[in-house]
Amino acid sequence: MAFFAMYSHYFSAVRSTFLLFLAALLSCSLGASAQLLQPKPAFTRADSLRGALTPLRTCYDINYYHLDVKLDVANKSISGSNLFHFTATQDFTRLQFDLFANLKVEKVEYQGKPVPYTREANAVFVTFPAPIQKGSRAEFRVYYSGQPTVAKNAPWDGGFVFTQDGKGKPWVATACQGVGASIWWPTKDHQADEVDSMLISVTVPKGLKDISNGRLRKTTKLKGGATRFDWFVNNPINNYDVALNVADYTHFADEYTGEKGKLTLDYWVLPENLAKAKTQFAANVKPMLKAMENWFGPYPFYEDGFKLIETPHLGMEHQSAVAYGNKYQNGYLGADRSATGWGLKWDFIIIHESGHEWFGNNITSKDIADMWIHESFTTYSEALFVESQFGKLAAQQYIHGQRRNIRNDKPIIGPYEVNREGSSDMYDKGSNLLNMIRTAYVPDDAKWRELLRGLSSTFYHQTVTTDQIIAYFNKQTGQDLTPVFDQYLRHSALPTLEVRFVEGKSEARWIANVPGFALPIRVRQKGGEYSTLPLTTSFQPLSLPGLTKDNLEVDTENYYIGVLVE
Repeated sequence: MAFFAMYSHYFSAVRSTFLLFLAALLSCSLGASAQLLQPKPAFTRADSLRGALTPLRTCYDINYYHLDVKLDVANKSISGSNLFHFTATQDFTRLQFDLFANLKVEKVEYQGKPVPYTREANAVFVTFPAPIQKGSRAEFRVYYSGQPTVAKNAPWDGGFVFTQDGKGKPWVATACQGVGASIWWPTKDHQADEVDSMLISVTVPKGLKDISNGRLRKTTKLKGGATRFDWFVNNPINNYDVALNVADYTHFADEYTGEKGKLTLDYWVLPENLAKAKTQFAANVKPMLKAMENWFGPYPFYEDGFKLIETPHLGMEHQSAVAYGNKYQNGYLGADRSATGWGLKWDFIIIHESGHEWFGNNITSKDIADMWIHESFTTYSEALFVESQFGKLAAQQYIHGQRRNIRNDKPIIGPYEVNREGSSDMYDKGSNLLNMIRTAYVPDDAKWRELLRGLSSTFYHQTVTTDQIIAYFNKQTGQDLTPVFDQYLRHSALPTLEVRFVEGKSEARWIANVPGFALPIRVRQKGGEYSTLPLTTSFQPLSLPGLTKDNLEVDTENYYIGVLVE
């Protein structure tokens, strides 16, 4: 007996480790198990040049861009320049901007004269003739040209899409989330530094229109029949949102009376789809705006308006110029990602991509490794739209249905400073995490709405980190939710509720990767009312008289967890 007493803590630890491993097997697919056999990714210097905030990037803060490009559709090429206005954050003589190596830098000009530069991978390093002093404002212009990367499967890979409409006219678009805006234009390609405002000038061949972000300031007819379109973005914008959309578009407009007044609604579609567009957009856009403003606060870009633009790819959250390619049908290309039926009652691309105006565009993660901030909240916004239209029960069913897409293959948060995102579970697992936090910590619907609206206003037009988002939740709930967020964001395995019955008594605990993991759980006898019980990683009695293995019911509808009953 002395032996077992001395080593009881050891056997307890071994047992916990085994149960956590068992829970991981229960919660992960065979595909996820295979991930264990894969080597860790090797990152290169090129990855660090793209993903890290080195002193050559942090030495200057971008204030304004003027991107001025000409599109040659026949040769699938572009040429032009980008003007960088910046404020020096420290004294420096050298900085980095980014442009993919397949595009040629013609020259870099400072104070009207060329300055020397070098290239490494997709990074360009500029040396100035004299030190630029901290706090001073300066500018330089990059001239460039070439054939940009053509996307093979936009928007899931980045680059240009060159195709034709039904009448054989050119139809061109850009989509570059993940890979980065420097795949087609010179920029400081890091999410941590959003430009404050921007002028986008695009020259296109005769008979075509360019629709980009912000508001159209000017249209200029040029010699030879080409047309230049000048679009001004009045609000901060992240690089990957900057878009070029070129076609023989037709336009119609509407207006929405929202929380900040009149919001202009502009729609640019192919002429042959005008009738379908008017019907589909009328059915979805205003209900979407009403729901999103209710839950998240005012649309963040009233000054720049709201646009939907028909594109040859499925869709993307290009700020104030949302790309739409869902073929004027409900669901996700006609399918319901939740398999509940609720997802077929609205147009997925309109709701999801517009939801990114609040999360991704208004609030942007500093590092793409934290892209869950964009995708988890936006995927959850789908459910809040369902709740606004069809009630809370429908929303809970929709969220539960999202679990069919979860893989539990790797952490949701990716590796930092190498431009890598984490698991695609950031969408549906992240949505389920937020619903679970609402259920466990903020069951009052009015308070939950207040918390979400506060999130949008607290971080209005800001770039943020995971730690900032978690700290906000901790403050608003008065609870330390860090272990809960860490378990779901930084580990692939689900926490498992272990319940055991011994001599007519019941007790339970959490098995989790994160030390100090604690989460209130809803349990009941079948047919009864749920009780919310605070549980940790240590066994605690379940204070529910008459509870047995046979009548135990755990709220796995709202809690995405493993359950182990002994």
